[in-house]
Order: sequence, then structure tokens, then C-alpha cells
Amino acid sequence: MKLPLALGAVLSLPLFIFIAASFNGNDSGNASESGIGKDLYLRKLEAENGIAYYTIDNYGGYIPPMCYTKTEDEKGIIHNPCYTCHTPGKPPNFWTDTELQEAYDFPNAMLENPYKNLFTDATEEIDSIDTKYIYSYIRKSNYFDTDGKILLQKLLPKDWKGYVPDCYFNFDEEGFDRNPFTGEYTGWRAYQYYPFPGTFWPTNGSIDDVMIRLPMVFRQNEMGEFDKEVYKKNLEVLDRYIKQEGYEGLSFVGMAGKLIREGKLQVEPGLFPQGTEFLHTVRYLDWDDKLQIVKPSPRMKEVRYAYKEEFYSSTDLYSMLMKKYQEQHPSKSINTGPQLEAFPGDFERGMRSPYGWRLSGFIEDKNGYLRPQTNQETLYCMGCHGTIGATTDGIFSFTRKFGWGYWKKTGLRGIPEPIVHYKNYGNVGEYSFYLKQNYSGNEFRSNEEVIKKFFSSEGTLKQDMLDALKKDVSVLLYPSKERAERLNKTYLVIVKLQKFTLGRETIGNLEKTIYRKVYDGQKTGIREPIF
Repeated sequence: MKLPLALGAVLSLPLFIFIAASFNGNDSGNASESGIGKDLYLRKLEAENGIAYYTIDNYGGYIPPMCYTKTEDEKGIIHNPCYTCHTPGKPPNFWTDTELQEAYDFPNAMLENPYKNLFTDATEEIDSIDTKYIYSYIRKSNYFDTDGKILLQKLLPKDWKGYVPDCYFNFDEEGFDRNPFTGEYTGWRAYQYYPFPGTFWPTNGSIDDVMIRLPMVFRQNEMGEFDKEVYKKNLEVLDRYIKQEGYEGLSFVGMAGKLIREGKLQVEPGLFPQGTEFLHTVRYLDWDDKLQIVKPSPRMKEVRYAYKEEFYSSTDLYSMLMKKYQEQHPSKSINTGPQLEAFPGDFERGMRSPYGWRLSGFIEDKNGYLRPQTNQETLYCMGCHGTIGATTDGIFSFTRKFGWGYWKKTGLRGIPEPIVHYKNYGNVGEYSFYLKQNYSGNEFRSNEEVIKKFFSSEGTLKQDMLDALKKDVSVLLYPSKERAERLNKTYLVIVKLQKFTLGRETIGNLEKTIYRKVYDGQKTGIREPIF
């Protein structure tokens, strides 16, 4: 499987771009401009990329590759990265799954690890990619055209019923996005947040961002007019509501406040309003020569989208989750063991989570353009945003927010380590605690750079590095230039293969740390769950 040095040579727009318009239903009014029909569009993508849009070969694809980690190594040392996700939920997340720290309780169909990319030796293909080429590749946007227009608005078919990207990443100092062609606010607002421990640290392959958009009524005054100050106030109130901190006595204002008082709009602490949207882009690791740190690349690996289609109250969620708990939960199942979960919906309109969200996304095709994910690829999103204890209303990042606005040029440099609370440990530095429990910087334990940087040859943590981490999380979260280049090349190999369903996180020889197969009820060796 040798790839040429000029891997993915200069991109040119596909031949099926025509001029037409079709409203897709999002509240910004943007629509697909393509004149091609959906069937032809999807068939063309299937033929070019060797994919199938409607087929699901693995109904357990919501269980991520990280769950196959060998928690006990060849020296008998126990590594526990599992606690970050599998923990008691904070109501109105009533899901508790701490026992998944103790056993590989998979449905029978998932006992054999389906993520073959984890065991594929792609060294030769990675080494064949020229370093100058990889920088030219990641610095070419696949989201915007040369005129600053959003490419997917041109590429998506005229009868597309799903989300059409409409964020211009044209943020003001407060993080509000504006359409540069009309000057109008799109409703999207960016925020800065602490990356979730493990895979989502930039040192493990990607830099990302998150934007939130509330329904139109939260952006309007009582006269029904857009009012930025009203929107800012409502986002601040929402922040307190979702974190369930200091929200007592706070009220939403403007049209939303009016509708709430009239009993026409539901809000509740810990839950996002119906119609809330999140946009999350995943990017390559570009390099800032002046600051000597990584930064987000113009090229996007993925565009992920979530829309809260239905609002469930805490009472509704308790009833629904307890029913699901009895049906699905390994230790409480009325069946013989854990069962496969089902998620209604599809790649176009999004798959439906237990919390009422529709999740969908776009991912790079073989030519570097963003294409809709398939049903199988979309299923991948559902496990982490489904029933695990770590999320708030199915969302990770909002409770981890530390500021409004898009990432500054310095990114995470100079940001102090977050402090979290665990019942058996009290208040601890979140990232240093992860290092102590996992003895590594990712679930796969494949990040040798972090291991060498933070651990002695005897496997003990270096106190000077922990002291530095307290003041600046970038010393852990950001990779060196050399590692960033290697990670970019590695992912490009996966893009060219278009085998994301076999593992989109990495490709490599991970036999030492990842199971090819586990047996029913196999224990992890973790005897004291962390929560």
C-alpha cells in the first residue's frame, strides 16, 4: 500500500457544481447552491471513495476504539483512562456507569475489535509524504473557496434536508460570528474550553473548536428584533443554568423571557433549550513559527453538528434513562448481557440521541473535500454523546468553558490547569490526575513524547513538569513540531484510505496496548473505580 510522494495532488472543484438554490431549513437562511440531485451526488461520492451511505455493517460502531485499551500492561501496572467517561452523571444526567471501569462489558457483537486501523503498519506510507507537501495541504482550506464562500453550500445537493454549514469563522472580540458579505450576525458564538482528557488533547492529533447557537427567540428583544445585548445576557444565564451554579434568581430576557413567563418555552437547569445548536470543527495541527506552538489549520478534518430537536424535562429523562438502564446497563440488564443500542435517524438529518439531539457531520473525502458522513460513520458519534456519565445533556464542552471568543493566537498557552473534584481524592489538578492514573497522555499509551516529557525512566512523574503544568496546560497538551508533522501525515493516510469506520483516531502497531478481542465479562484489573 505505497502512496505517492505527491499524495493528493492539487485539488480542483468537482465537475458537478452547478448554479441553483434550495432552502435547507436552518434558521440562518443559507441553502445549497448545487443543482445536482441527492441520489446522483451520493452515488458519485460512493464511487469515488469506496463507501456506502445507507449500509451499516457494524451496529456497535458507537463504542469507540479507546474502550479496547489493555488497562493492565505486561509489567502488571494498571492504567485507568476509563474514569473520564464512565462516572456518575450529575442530574439531570441520571446515568451512572462506573462499573465500566472494571470490566469490558460489550455486546457480543463487539467482543472482537472492529478497528483494524489500530493494527495496520502504515510506516512506509507515512514516511513517503513530503513535509513541505503536508504543510501546503493543511494550509489550503476545504471549507471556504478562494472568494471566502462556504464550499459545502455549493457542493451539497439541491434537495439536501440536513444541515448546511453557515458559520463564517468571522468572529468579533466577543466570539460572535458575522457573515462578511452581508454584515449580519449568524447566531454562532465561539467559546474557549479545556480539552477533555486523552484523545482530544492536541498532542494526540487534532485541534478543534466549538460554537453554540441558541434559537432565534433567545437573540431577540420583546419586539422580535435581533439584539446582541439580549443574546449576550441569555448566553450568560444559560452558562449558569447548564453548570447549575449561581442560576437562582437569574432570568432569561427578551422574547425568550416573555415566552417563558407565558409558559410557551421550557428551560431547566442542566438542560439546553429546544432548538440549541452546536458546531464543532476538527482540524490538523498547523505550526506557528513565531510562537513555536501548534495552531488550528485552515483545512478541516471534520465538521460536526448537533441540533436539539426535542426538549425532555428532568422528570422525562429520569423515566427514560431508568427504563434504558434496565434494558441496556450491563449490571442491571434483564437480558443475559449488554445489548446493542439503536439510534433512529440517518446521516442526512442526523441520528437521534437519548437526550433529543440530532447529530450529523462532514468528513474529508479522498480528494480532500468535505463530504457528508455515512450512516456507519455517523453512528460513531452516538456513544460518546449518548448514555455516559461524563456529559451534561449529552454535551462535553460547554461545562468546560473558561471564556467567550474564538481561540487566541496563543491558544492554550498560559492557561492554568483546571481543578476538579473526585469523591475519593478531593480537589485535584485534572490533567496531572489523569497522568497519575493512566501513566500516559492518551488511552492507547502511544504518545511517547508525553511519556518521556512527564515520566522518569522508572515511571514516576517529574515534579518540575507537574509544577509547570499547574501554570500552563500547553506544556502537556501541545506537541512538538516534529510530532505534529508526523500526526498530520498519519491522518492523511487514513483520509486516502477512506476507512474511517476502521478507526479514525490513528493508524499503527498498537498490539501491546489494544486488544484485538475481549471475552464476555472480562475484567480490566481496575478494582477501585474513580468518581
